[in-house]
Amino acid sequence: MHRLLSLLTVVAIFSASLVSAQDRETKVRTDRTEVEGEGYWIYNDLPKGIAEAKKSGKPLLVTVRCIPCENCAQLDEKVVERDPLVRALLDQFVCVRIVQANGLDLALFQFDYDQSWTAFFLNPDLTIYGRYGTRSHQRESHDDVSLEGFAAAMKGALDLHDQFPQNKPLLAAKRGPAPPYSAPEEYPSLKGKFTSKLDYQGKLVQSCIHCHQVGEAQRLVHRTAGKPVPDQVLFPYPNPKALGLVLDPQEQAQVKQVAAGSQAEQDGFRAGDQLLTLDKQPLLSIADVQWVLHHAPAEGKLVAEVRRGERTLPVSLTLAEGWRRKDDIGWRATSWDLRRMVLGGMKLDEASPAERRQAQLGDDALALKVAHVGQFGPHAAAKNAGVQKGDVLIAMKGNSDRMREGDLLAWLAQTTKPGERVPLTIYRGGRKLDFSIPMQ
Repeated sequence: MHRLLSLLTVVAIFSASLVSAQDRETKVRTDRTEVEGEGYWIYNDLPKGIAEAKKSGKPLLVTVRCIPCENCAQLDEKVVERDPLVRALLDQFVCVRIVQANGLDLALFQFDYDQSWTAFFLNPDLTIYGRYGTRSHQRESHDDVSLEGFAAAMKGALDLHDQFPQNKPLLAAKRGPAPPYSAPEEYPSLKGKFTSKLDYQGKLVQSCIHCHQVGEAQRLVHRTAGKPVPDQVLFPYPNPKALGLVLDPQEQAQVKQVAAGSQAEQDGFRAGDQLLTLDKQPLLSIADVQWVLHHAPAEGKLVAEVRRGERTLPVSLTLAEGWRRKDDIGWRATSWDLRRMVLGGMKLDEASPAERRQAQLGDDALALKVAHVGQFGPHAAAKNAGVQKGDVLIAMKGNSDRMREGDLLAWLAQTTKPGERVPLTIYRGGRKLDFSIPMQ
């Protein structure tokens, strides 16, 4: 009976995975059929889009979309189907839709690879006017993006296009330094597993590189070399919320709120401020703000040009030591691979006040509840060690200071090496239990 139940469980899991894969396969194939059939968007063919932009003199709009991911699906649908709010604006661009990271030019398309939808506004010579698309939650997107905000960014891009090439020197910093690998499939962890094209004749979904795999590959370059993962790689494209600036998703780059007691408040930013430039770069959206922050120094100041009422004035944004670490990375898709590396496949949430009291833990103590334990392969290391869902992690590697899951992930990624065994203590049913898991 036990063997029969085990077999039925395996069959059920396999069947569910097969159905899921088929659903993803259908989504990707249907997208191509419908979008190509409609004939408005240039589909998965950037060279064709560039040629058309040069011929017409229009700027390029290039969207990069991970089709199976549900996050930003509504925005993507409204854009690709040309909602009336953006239809006239779209007609002023040459519109290109990219649905794969395979073959993506990483010298040009540098963005937060935890996105499932992003947009680039480009001159035909591939000067970048700006980016659109941000994310700060695993599933919800209404606080980050909107069709209204996208329309505002498009208008800003058209203004920059009208001023081109006189403004070209100001736009130079919107393209980053040359990456170590020219395309995702060249990264060591992806090389040999993927090609530069999707396999529409075979296993389409399995042939696709997802954007988050690029972020994972960047971390693995350091991890497999036994080196600490740098802050810029662990905390990419910091959300300005980390500094106290909450931007309005329906506007171009406008401050909706300044958090009380934050660095932004101390620096003099106010709700309603329109951020025109940051570090001299024109801003079309919060994604442009994040681009500047991504390349900002570990400490220093960034000068913003701000429109406040009828005035335009400079306001300096202070970057204090450790500012980047205030951002939360726990929501990121790439954090699942970090959990495999350093948590043995555990997914951790903040313990409730009642759970803290039950474990006799103070407010400054580590108390992260195990919300999920990986069941298979490398993700099952914590399960194999004896950790269970519902346990409360109260110490790891001798550290019992209060941390968010993202803080713990980053600390371990920078202080451990593959092959180490790290001790941990959990609280379960009134008892403290000690285990150890391998770093991967």
